[in-house]
Amino acid sequence: MLYINKITQNPVVDFAADELKKYLRMMMSEAGDVKIGYGEGKEGFRLGLMQDFGLDVSDAEDAELDDIIYIDCTRMGGIIAGDNPRSVLLAVYEYLRQNGCRWLYPGVDGEYIPMKDIEPVKYRHKPSCRYRGQCNEGAEYQANMLEVIEFTPKVGMNVFMVEFFLPRVYYKRYYEHEHNEENRPFEMITDDQILQWKRMCETEIARRGLQFHDIGHGWTAAPFGINTAACWDSIPDEVDDENRQYLAEIGGKRGMWKGQPLNTNFCMSNPKARKKYANYVADYAEKHSNSDYLHLWLADDFNNHCECEACRQKTASDWYMMVMNDTDEELARRGLDTRLVFIAYQDTAWAPKAETLKNPDRFTMLLAPISRSYTETLPEGGLTSKPTEYVRNKIQRPRNLEEYLVLFEEWKKMWKGANMSYEYHFWRPQCFDLSGIVLAKRVYEDILAYKSFDINGIIEDGSQRSFFPNGFAFYTYARCLFDNSTPFEAIAEDYYSHIYGKEWKRIYSYLEKIAELIPYTYLHGARPKAPYAPELLENFKEVKTMCLDMKNCLEENYLSDIRVETVSRLLLKYHAEFCILLCDAIMEKCVGNNGKAEELYHKFRREFGKHEVEIERYYDQWLWMNYLKTNVFDREAKA
Repeated sequence: MLYINKITQNPVVDFAADELKKYLRMMMSEAGDVKIGYGEGKEGFRLGLMQDFGLDVSDAEDAELDDIIYIDCTRMGGIIAGDNPRSVLLAVYEYLRQNGCRWLYPGVDGEYIPMKDIEPVKYRHKPSCRYRGQCNEGAEYQANMLEVIEFTPKVGMNVFMVEFFLPRVYYKRYYEHEHNEENRPFEMITDDQILQWKRMCETEIARRGLQFHDIGHGWTAAPFGINTAACWDSIPDEVDDENRQYLAEIGGKRGMWKGQPLNTNFCMSNPKARKKYANYVADYAEKHSNSDYLHLWLADDFNNHCECEACRQKTASDWYMMVMNDTDEELARRGLDTRLVFIAYQDTAWAPKAETLKNPDRFTMLLAPISRSYTETLPEGGLTSKPTEYVRNKIQRPRNLEEYLVLFEEWKKMWKGANMSYEYHFWRPQCFDLSGIVLAKRVYEDILAYKSFDINGIIEDGSQRSFFPNGFAFYTYARCLFDNSTPFEAIAEDYYSHIYGKEWKRIYSYLEKIAELIPYTYLHGARPKAPYAPELLENFKEVKTMCLDMKNCLEENYLSDIRVETVSRLLLKYHAEFCILLCDAIMEKCVGNNGKAEELYHKFRREFGKHEVEIERYYDQWLWMNYLKTNVFDREAKA
């Protein structure tokens, strides 16, 4: 019989002990029970904080934020510890991983748990990046949200963000089945239900000790009487006269920007407006003490800042720093230690010229390169571009990561605190890589590039169903953030060999060939004449033939003794069908037959949508169809 003694009394450590017991019993099915208790016993496994074992944690700049994993175990047990409760849970999963366990997709079907005797592990590691996580996006449903939160620490990540006061837009996309109405009936989803589900997510995040990052957009509208639940939808501008004076003046008028709550800025030069903003943030922080970080972003658009005489005297970033200082002072007055995140995004990608943060210890900077290209990371030779000048409401957004990092270097002249990035690999960009391999390589290169510029981690904005044709890109993201010394090829072999078994190299080559024949740049729309490309017609035909062969092969050869291999082969079969239907439509588009291409796109959308229920844990129908339509089929193709 094995024993688990919990040295540290903490609910996350309790959960870690339960997880260790569960997976040990799965691995050693005939080994009997695993007893869990509190105590200083020397037998079996001992779980707790490194500090409680007298272990050194001096390499953690902040033991609450920086994870350290410590494992020193024989075949009969030993110490599994971390420098904070979350790190104890991460250490449990890492111990199991080094004993052969893998978590390859969210959900029980994504687990690979070998049946074997446990082996000794001696390991100490501080993850390469402090911030390792994701934020909700796409079309989400609650069961999947819970599975993805469960999945997060299993792959070594420590952050989960839930965007908005009420993430209505993301839930409605799924439950109303936009882009798949013919196959799935409309389902009612109320704001009260969504709010309850957000609270459920928060509870599961806390259960694992994950950093909970909250809100993002909405703060520029909600304090002034605007219901932000409508997000980007246009609604009537019913702001009362009292609050209208605080909204941004654009074109001589104050009001909602295009009727869109999340895209509306406020008059940051107005001290009364800043006061209302600061009080609103502080009120929320008091009521939501479980929010480890509040992200205080500005409006989700650009060239829409206030043009009044006072606001024109400073840059958007200078006024933003003043807003942050006012908010910090109000939180301090109330005795609140909530961490705040400010964002270099759109107009605030340009650094302030004069203002600085008075209490940098409360803040973390978030670089959000939303307009960058994903066709490259950085050019050889480092940064060669020069920073452009900020011009109010006339900015030209950076086109690539290099231009963003040039502006970030200007920020670093005044900002010496913590930094992370808000990235978008698993938003639109994933829909332009039919292999998942191109995206994985970009993610890997980007993480290394960010780290070299003192950016200590990433939160990914993207669908929680980014596992199509498999989860290699997401797995690469998690593993590289955890240990960026791991070669890309080693991550690829680790992942592919576990999901496809002995055939993994052949399948990897098959997907690489698809990426070669249908370039990312074509679907992304980077070509000057995209999507007109008659020279690619033969490529699409070849892909269709390859995918037909793969589909036919997998129709009769998808079963495996290992569950995750069966799931992965079925996903690959559906992916082959996806590519066949897509190629039928794209072959017409690339030669300029726009009408026929539109007809075949809708056939593709309807026919493949019939499979959504079967693979919805891994594949986001709304996301793929929305952005393929926008980037390819809504664009006129002509010579």
